[in-house]
Amino acid sequence: MPWLVGFLFLQLYPFLSSLVYSFTDYSMMKAPNWVGLGNYIRLFTVDTEFTNSMKVTGLYALISVPAKLAFALLVAVILNRKIRGINFYRTAYYLPSILGGSVAVSALWKIMFMKNGIINTMIGCLGMGPVDWVGPGMALFTISLLQVWQFGSSMVLFLAALKNIPGELLEAAAVDEAGKTYTFFKITLPMISPIIFFNLIMQSINALQNFTSAFVVTNGGPMKSTYVMGMKLYTDAFNYFQMGYASAQSWVLFAVILVLTALIFKSSDAWVYYEDGGNF
Repeated sequence: MPWLVGFLFLQLYPFLSSLVYSFTDYSMMKAPNWVGLGNYIRLFTVDTEFTNSMKVTGLYALISVPAKLAFALLVAVILNRKIRGINFYRTAYYLPSILGGSVAVSALWKIMFMKNGIINTMIGCLGMGPVDWVGPGMALFTISLLQVWQFGSSMVLFLAALKNIPGELLEAAAVDEAGKTYTFFKITLPMISPIIFFNLIMQSINALQNFTSAFVVTNGGPMKSTYVMGMKLYTDAFNYFQMGYASAQSWVLFAVILVLTALIFKSSDAWVYYEDGGNF
C-alpha cells in the first residue's frame, strides 16, 4: 500500500498532469487556459532554442553513451582477471557511479577543468599549453567526460556477464588456437550482448535526460553549446514560469526516448544473442 500510494500520487498523477498542462498556458500564477496544440506548434516553428537544445542533447548522447559503454567494458575485462586485491579494485572503480551524479561532484569537475585547474596544471607539466575545457569547442566534450566517469554501474553488469560466459567455450577456442582478438569478438561479445543491449538502453535514456552537469559545470554555455533539453526545460519552467510550455517540451523528449528505445529493441534481432535462441 505505501508503494502504491507513492506511485499514484508522486508518479502517475504528475505524469498525467503534465500531459494536460502541455495543452495549456499554465504558469502557476493563474488558472491554465486551453491552447490546444499551440505549445507544440511554437516548439517546432518559432522556438529556435528548442531546436538547438535537441541537437545538443543528441550530440551529447552520441558522445557520452558509446564512450561510457566502451570504457566500462574495458575496465570490466581488466577486473575479470584473477589478481591479488581484485575486490578492492572493483569497489574503487564502482564508487564514481555512486557519487558522479551529485551537484558537489559536478562543481568539483568544473574546478578541475578551469583554465588554472588541476587538469591544465598537469598538462603544463608535460610542456603543453592550457586547454579551454569549457570553451565553445570543448565544453560539451568536458561534460560528456563526467558522464563517462560514472561508468561503475555498467561496469558491474559487464563484469557479471563476463563471469557467466561458459568456461568450456573459451577453453575450446584456446584449444583451436584462436587468438585473443578473435575470441573476444566471436565469443565474448556475442555472449554478453544482452547486457550490452540493456546498458545501451539505460545509458541512452539517462544521457537524454541530463541536467546536473550542464547546469553546474557550464550553465548551458558558452553560446548555448551545452544547452541540453534538461536545461531548456528548467529555464522555461522555473525562470519564466511557463509550466505548460515546459510540459510540452518534456512530452516531446519522452516521445524521442520512446522512439529511440523502440529502434534499439528493433535492431536487437540482428546483434543480440540469447542462449535459448529467443528474443524480445
